[in-house]
Amino acid sequence: MKEKLKPTLGTLQLWGIAVGLVISGEYFGWSYGWGAAGTLGFLVTTLFVAAMYSCFIFSFTELTTAIPQAGGPFAYSRRAFGDTGGLIAGIATLIEFVFAPPAIAMAIGAYLNVQFPEVNPKLIAVCAYLIFMGLNIIGVSIAATFELLVTLLAVIELLVFMGVVAPGFSLANFVAHGWAGQETFSLASVSGMFAAIPFAIWFFLAIEGVAMAAEEAKEPRRTIPRAYISGILTLVVLAIGVMVFAGGAGDWRTLSGINDPLPQAMKMLVGNDSRWMHMLVWIGLFGLIASFHGIIMGYSRQFFALAREGYLPPSLARLSRFNTPHRAILAGGAVGILAIFSDGISFQGMSLTAAMITMSVFGAIVMYIMSMLSLFKLRRTAPTLARSYRAPGYPLIPGIALCGSVICLIAMLWFNPQIGALFVGLMVAGYLYFLTTHSRRGALAQRAVAAETE
Repeated sequence: MKEKLKPTLGTLQLWGIAVGLVISGEYFGWSYGWGAAGTLGFLVTTLFVAAMYSCFIFSFTELTTAIPQAGGPFAYSRRAFGDTGGLIAGIATLIEFVFAPPAIAMAIGAYLNVQFPEVNPKLIAVCAYLIFMGLNIIGVSIAATFELLVTLLAVIELLVFMGVVAPGFSLANFVAHGWAGQETFSLASVSGMFAAIPFAIWFFLAIEGVAMAAEEAKEPRRTIPRAYISGILTLVVLAIGVMVFAGGAGDWRTLSGINDPLPQAMKMLVGNDSRWMHMLVWIGLFGLIASFHGIIMGYSRQFFALAREGYLPPSLARLSRFNTPHRAILAGGAVGILAIFSDGISFQGMSLTAAMITMSVFGAIVMYIMSMLSLFKLRRTAPTLARSYRAPGYPLIPGIALCGSVICLIAMLWFNPQIGALFVGLMVAGYLYFLTTHSRRGALAQRAVAAETE
């Protein structure tokens, strides 16, 4: 009999997961987009990506409520396009959720390094993995309650940041050199705006991870739409607010290549010894922790779902005595810790953090495309599928999400050929392993049919 996850999560906890999965993107990572596009160019890119994500979430929610399984996009694409479609979405989602945590862990190390410069940020990052893998293993209800708490604190801290820097905000600072380092818009600005797409996506990356908690949600057809819609609205407001206020604090170019832009932006206005600055460092850690902790939950459910259906070794689908996929949690952690210590590898002159963000975004965009294609396919082939929530403005809204995702993927492949090649290599490796699992998947399917007829 296949392992089952227990439904224990309510609307507020799901909102905490939705926002918590993403909110570290408001604390770091996005400022690399300034280096490519400038503040004004990146603002245009962010507004485009925010519109794409809003359309995506309003559409994706239909799939999540109709097929509330831990596999999330894997389950939807498998239902729509068979085993190969499920594989493409599943491996892409796994890449997204496995490569995001080490980037966040490195940012946690950078934030704490502000207070403890003598401590190696990598050591802090590894300790973060050990602590939060353990918390996820203890139980999903405890993990989700903790996620909600740290998410609320992180949201409050972002509002505090905006309030503290607002009196010193200067529009002149924000617009200076705002078009890819130039004062005026030109065709060169367009190139920078496309190059900055991965870092605008980082503002919203992983909100779809709530889908992987759907199997553990109470009344998923009611609670998930509320969590998704309120979550994306929360994130859009925070993303625009943080970016604008940080850019107006001083010379934004000094913030465009670092992992802790908010403390450094605040330092420009209140000084290094201000209690506000130190509070931001400490409480700001909650934003990073919320996403780090939530994405560990997300990647473990994806490992679990793929293993349960025979796509990965069955041992990854085993549950602990706390009813959590402990082996899946540890497997993703091992990959993340290995990535943290791979900083000797260089991709396109990027920092390790920027490269991991870009790799994670590649996985996300492919998954978004597969999800929207699945929505269109299932509307035709499964018209009787129970849909308590339907995508508004169909087919226009999901069409905008699909077209926006394709544009993002083309731009990313053009500007990130090395990382794109590595992403394709990982997808091919996943497919080659998939070819070896035919007999195992067949046996699982036969057992499922036998169980249904008993």
